[in-house]
Amino acid sequence: MSQTVDRALQILPFLGEGEKDLAETAEMLGVHKSTALRLLQTLEAQGYVRHNDTHRYRLGPQLFKLAAVALGSLDIRPIAAPYIRMLGEKTQQTIHLAAFDEGEVFYIDKYEAQTAVRMYSRIGATAPLYCTGVAKAIMAHRPMNEQIELAHRIEYVRHTERTIVTAEAFLAELEQIRQRGYAIDDREHEDFIHCVAVPIITGSGAVSHAVSVSAPVITLPHDQLLGLEPLLQETAAAIGREFT
Repeated sequence: MSQTVDRALQILPFLGEGEKDLAETAEMLGVHKSTALRLLQTLEAQGYVRHNDTHRYRLGPQLFKLAAVALGSLDIRPIAAPYIRMLGEKTQQTIHLAAFDEGEVFYIDKYEAQTAVRMYSRIGATAPLYCTGVAKAIMAHRPMNEQIELAHRIEYVRHTERTIVTAEAFLAELEQIRQRGYAIDDREHEDFIHCVAVPIITGSGAVSHAVSVSAPVITLPHDQLLGLEPLLQETAAAIGREFT
């Protein structure tokens, strides 16, 4: 990959974190401001970047069009959508649908509970493999050689005091998930959110998707959250039966 293309591709996820100015972008790339400006102007000309009156840059509409096409190709979404909505309405909690692709897990759909506490997750965002319920639920059912490879490739970041930060601990957690049939994120990614997640198993037995129930700790005690696991299993099974 050429250096110019590589730098341009680095800019897009950087802006995905929020608006940035020219100096911040240049610093992230490790280049002079003039180089960063040329890259931003090129991306803007194609609709991938926009800037406002204060010269802060954000993602442009063309990127969202491509994202919509990519998400549309993940045809589990129209199948899962009514089940996710029903589960969200029944539990009054936030429901996530996630997909595994080339060693990463992404949120591809979400039912947002009407609470005062908003979660970090958003459609299209990456779910860290080692500290989110949906990612752990999927990982626990991937081929063992893939689990081991990814576990040792991860750059572990301690998001909270409960975050798993070693490959050995992560692999041990995946074994526990396989045995009990569901994954837990007990304030491992955000210290005020916990969730329970289960894999969506298709007729072939393959697992590339998961669904979860997430809630703020202050509004739903942990034992009540775990009490929703049977409903979650029913939802995942229904989706899996249709998505074959």
